Amino acid sequence: MKLNHLKFLSIALLVVAMACNNPKTKKNTKPNVILFYLDDSGYGDFAHNGNPTIKTPNITKLKESGVNFTQFYVTSPACSASRYSLMTGRYPGRSGLGSWVIGPDASKHIHEKEITLAEGLKSVGYKTGLFGKWHLGSPNKHNEFSKKTLPLAHGFDQWVGTNVSHDYDNAMLLKSNPNGKNPISGYEVIAKNLPSNIKTSEELTGLCTKATINFIEENKKSPFFAYVAFNMPHLGLFVSDKYKGTSRNGVLGDVMEELDASVGDIMQTLENAGIKENTIVIFASDNGPWIKFNNQSDTKYGDTRLQVGYATPFRDGKGSTWEGGHRVPGIISWPAKIKGNRNEQTPVSTLDILPTIFKITGVALPKERTIDGRDIRSILIPEKHKNKLDEFKFFYSYSDNQPSAIRKDAWKLHVRIGSQTENDYGFTASKKTPLLFQVEKDLGERIDVATKHPEKIAELQRDLENFEKQIKKEGSFWQTN
Repeated sequence: MKLNHLKFLSIALLVVAMACNNPKTKKNTKPNVILFYLDDSGYGDFAHNGNPTIKTPNITKLKESGVNFTQFYVTSPACSASRYSLMTGRYPGRSGLGSWVIGPDASKHIHEKEITLAEGLKSVGYKTGLFGKWHLGSPNKHNEFSKKTLPLAHGFDQWVGTNVSHDYDNAMLLKSNPNGKNPISGYEVIAKNLPSNIKTSEELTGLCTKATINFIEENKKSPFFAYVAFNMPHLGLFVSDKYKGTSRNGVLGDVMEELDASVGDIMQTLENAGIKENTIVIFASDNGPWIKFNNQSDTKYGDTRLQVGYATPFRDGKGSTWEGGHRVPGIISWPAKIKGNRNEQTPVSTLDILPTIFKITGVALPKERTIDGRDIRSILIPEKHKNKLDEFKFFYSYSDNQPSAIRKDAWKLHVRIGSQTENDYGFTASKKTPLLFQVEKDLGERIDVATKHPEKIAELQRDLENFEKQIKKEGSFWQTN
């Protein structure tokens, strides 16, 4: 009896050992990736960046678990161009789209030859989902209702969200569905004309949150990428009944606190599933906030149009070449690898997300095209990665997706001013008479030092001109297709 017991035990141990050595049975070690991307949310909309009246405890907790970037940039002060750069690691001038916002009737979309963050991760076994706003193309009569316009053609396994911002009259809430046929095969329309469909619009944050949670629970045993592109805050137009009137900061505060709760729910899902430690979480906004819309009530939206955000301490906001348009909150957390509760002053941008995530997950960077972003692992995990970081040379794009300003080290050169408020703040700028600011000392870009540093002006102008020439020479996939 005893011998049989020992024999059984020996066999059991042998089976366990064999299983451990079998590659097919090894536990996946690739990190999951969650990318939160808010719409039109300013640097100053958050408690951890000093807002005294908007409560965002879950985002503060996320900041405390990772690296909080005080100089985090997006390439464009408007939706589509910013999202293009996030997905491709490339400046919007390379897109061939010609505009910073792709409307629902635009014929163009993110080109099928672009390699997106989702496509790269999918190629190494990740499940991929988009929950929220796409805004990189819509099927319409001008593109023959092409499948190439929507997320499943660009690396995502599933999607539920809007084709454009929810305040467009013809904005739609769509869902990927193998049996769907409207507006094209593989998709179904859940709701149309979202501004008039107030109930649906008010439930967008909750819908995206629930869909993200379901996706995590379904894929917790394999690596996944969840792109959580909330439609809010935008203009603070819509908030669920649960959060109406709950904040100290009007509709905008209500919206922000609902978003914060959603981030908390998603993070709790990771913890419940036991995968929080090995999940990279990135948090940012697509551009700066609306700081002005109308100075009077709007008959369609009422006073909610007046509930706008904060770019504090920077000048201007969405649609601007000033820091308030391009400089946004930025947090990266990965408890298993990244030491938390760090404020990082090194400037980085959304361009850096793709090459960094690709390096971490083993995706080969495409060599046949320019990738503008940098691998920033040496900032995130300096104990392991000692590679010298390339210098921060950053180009600010405007409405035509062409550069209007350049930052290099602590210097910023304006050759064109764009402002949401249509206020030039007493400045004029051109290539002949550019503006020069020391943006690490002068956060509000108030002191032009161009006359004191002609050599710096000449250096930055050369960099700007060389970049423009490169963009023009390379062209885009739309031009070469």
